[in-house]
Amino acid sequence: MKYAVLILLLCAGVQPVVMAQDSTNAEAAVPATVPADSNKARNNSDNRIYALAMRYNDASVAKMKLYELMERNPNNLSYPETLASLYFEMEQYGSSALVALDILERNDESLVGLEVAAFSLEQLGALERALPHFESLHLLSGDLFSLYKTSYLQYSLKKYGEALNSVDMLIKDRKAAEQNLNFPKEDNSMQEVSMLAAAQNLKGLIYKDQGSTEEARTAFEEALALSPDFELAKENLAEL
Repeated sequence: MKYAVLILLLCAGVQPVVMAQDSTNAEAAVPATVPADSNKARNNSDNRIYALAMRYNDASVAKMKLYELMERNPNNLSYPETLASLYFEMEQYGSSALVALDILERNDESLVGLEVAAFSLEQLGALERALPHFESLHLLSGDLFSLYKTSYLQYSLKKYGEALNSVDMLIKDRKAAEQNLNFPKEDNSMQEVSMLAAAQNLKGLIYKDQGSTEEARTAFEEALALSPDFELAKENLAEL
């Protein structure tokens, strides 16, 4: 499933390289005293080529230039962050996960690293490994979607107590009523519902799995009170 939030953050991860390219306009006329093969000149050249490759949708050249920039600038995490984002956008989840995990070894508070690692590992089916990255992402950024993903993965892993704690945190957050999530419908279209309704629906699923039918019913009804056309919540309630 593609997530708009993720794409926005991933795009933000690319910006450092693109911004570096934009700044080269002022540096295009390199003084004669600067050797043509200096790191600065080579970085400027590689950033320009990277930007052109992205503009022309040539991912192979873009990746090559990122690797060269990483090798030449080992302390600049914007380059591996951009590479991880690029791999994710190309749906090469194994590669994006590996790059992101390397980033987190060097900076465990990299938001790009945490998000790419979390979603990549989830796509690979490694839910147990993805979960702590979603948890850290929420703690560092306050992002409610990361909290929803945390509660959903906890539910999927049958960590019901933890899942209920996470979903209750989400329900109590006032911002949850102001944000929306997309869910699939039977006709393969998507519908938008409030995150608060999604949290109540998830709470119902947790109670249902635990055999607490009445608590599940109440949660599904709460979800429908918030989003009356929430098809998935209707189905879940009907199954009770």
